[in-house]
Amino acid sequence: MTKKITPSELTQTEFLAIFGGVFEKSLWIAEALFQSGMMDAYNSADGLHNAMVGIFKGSSHERRLNVLLGHPDLAGKLAQRGELTPESTTEQKSAGLDQLNPEEFRQFQKLNTAYMDKHGFPFIIAVKGLTKSEILKQFKIRVNNSNSAEFDEACMQVEKIAKLRIAEILD
Repeated sequence: MTKKITPSELTQTEFLAIFGGVFEKSLWIAEALFQSGMMDAYNSADGLHNAMVGIFKGSSHERRLNVLLGHPDLAGKLAQRGELTPESTTEQKSAGLDQLNPEEFRQFQKLNTAYMDKHGFPFIIAVKGLTKSEILKQFKIRVNNSNSAEFDEACMQVEKIAKLRIAEILD
């Protein structure tokens, strides 16, 4: 039986090791939360998520953009080379993105390029619970959104990914 994780009882090193990857390649969010003072309210998935999202939402547009830029392309070069974070690897595999046929792979590559060219950051979607066809459908719709609408949607997806990752850690 594994011991239940209680975030407010962790050292900074432990907290960052466990929760530093909740926001993809954005350790600074977990660092800022820890440095602000840990509270019992952060011992629940919702409490910890709300606190971390507050830091994310309260940051500058540029900092939030950098969080978006930390996300990998779906079924992209990093996945092909095995260079995704452990969290992204698990999430992309859960949606079957490691099992694409050549036509699906071509579609993802084409959409990844078109999306990045238009919006300036990778397409981000919380893939957990979605199939590759559902993801492709959303990709084809969202690539045509305005930049501001898509920035807002990508930020909401990042927050959803963080919530799923926190829940998985604490449950």
